[in-house]
Amino acid sequence: MNVIEKLTEIFKEFPGIGERQAKRFVYFLMSKNGEYPENLSALIKELKKDTVQCSECFKFFISASKKEKKCEICADPNIDFSTLMIVEKDSDLESVNKSRIYNGKYFILGGLVPIVEKNTSSRVRINELIKKIKNEKKGNHTDFYVRNQLKSTIEPLSIKISSLGKGLSTGTELEYSDNDTLKNALKNRQ
Repeated sequence: MNVIEKLTEIFKEFPGIGERQAKRFVYFLMSKNGEYPENLSALIKELKKDTVQCSECFKFFISASKKEKKCEICADPNIDFSTLMIVEKDSDLESVNKSRIYNGKYFILGGLVPIVEKNTSSRVRINELIKKIKNEKKGNHTDFYVRNQLKSTIEPLSIKISSLGKGLSTGTELEYSDNDTLKNALKNRQ
């Protein structure tokens, strides 16, 4: 494979990017002056160097020192420690947090559970979630899977699980939802 094909393959790994869009990215980079690709490359390296994953919620965050283990949300003493929102990815957490409707803890599951796949625990952080709930005693297909996996853990602790309600269609990407829609979904969760 030549460099164009290699870069195309890399860009195809990005969420929502197919072959045509990946090639557009490659040709866009080729059309830019020498500084642009160099700046992009330097920023990617800097991002990897300065980014840490929160030990509590698994959110990626920029850290001044690699010693920080908790993101700014998990380290905030003013959050509601009695609630835990489970989201698929970092961008979902950011969308809900930006709405300022929810003030509890988060947990990034790290993916969705396919209907046909048997080994689902390797695709999502279900074991980490169970451990978190046991340690802290708090509380479509992925929702069903999470509820079933947590059932034996949460029932003895009388923990209630709720899902987002009115305002969000099944399968909706939270990162593309506006604040009012998120506010209604949180207020009307079931």
